[in-house]
Amino acid sequence: MSTRLRVFSSSVGTKLLIGITGLALFGYLLIHIAGNLVVFLGPNAFNRYAFVLESNPLLIGIELLLLLVFLVHIYKAVKMFLANQTARPVGYAQKKPAGYTSRKSFASTTMIISGLWILVFVVIHAKTFREGWGRQYEWPAGGRDLYRQEMEVFSNPLITAFYVLTMAVVGSHLWHGLASAMQSLGIAHERWTPRFLAIGKVLAVVIAGAFMVIAIWAYLRQAGAVHA
Repeated sequence: MSTRLRVFSSSVGTKLLIGITGLALFGYLLIHIAGNLVVFLGPNAFNRYAFVLESNPLLIGIELLLLLVFLVHIYKAVKMFLANQTARPVGYAQKKPAGYTSRKSFASTTMIISGLWILVFVVIHAKTFREGWGRQYEWPAGGRDLYRQEMEVFSNPLITAFYVLTMAVVGSHLWHGLASAMQSLGIAHERWTPRFLAIGKVLAVVIAGAFMVIAIWAYLRQAGAVHA
């Protein structure tokens, strides 16, 4: 292993990779939810958007790169968690709050759990909506009728409930994600850091909330169509 690669296997390098990949995934989710919101414009707009996206020759490369970023993020996070557990095999006898200066919260202390939950969800989500998997419909104008597929998926109340719960988990992970990434990268500014952290929390709520709204809206739309 070269000296440059060996750096990323150290504790400092591990934190750097977690921070960099975490920010990259945060950015991806912003782009992803922006695209998914097109569903409110109706099947023509949504399926056209999906067709343009899926017909892009660069898509496979981007997806592979995204998968690599995601796997590195998960692997390094789990590795650091296990290393921390090994370094402190006996937990604290009593945990007390560190006061207002501490960044510890429910979101920060459950990052590994929420991360693994998201990993399982990504596999299920990909199997449900990825081209070639799950039930597919053709769109006369070209590509897939992804709008119909999404409506059918969220017509199931159990799937919708699981999706909404998972988005709450995603929101929790993102809530602490930006703070964790900035800390890992050693970014600290007396004036701007608090503002970036506040923006990160707002975006966490917006991203998770928007995904929830889409799922609930689709479910109610299908339920209304059945009873109409």
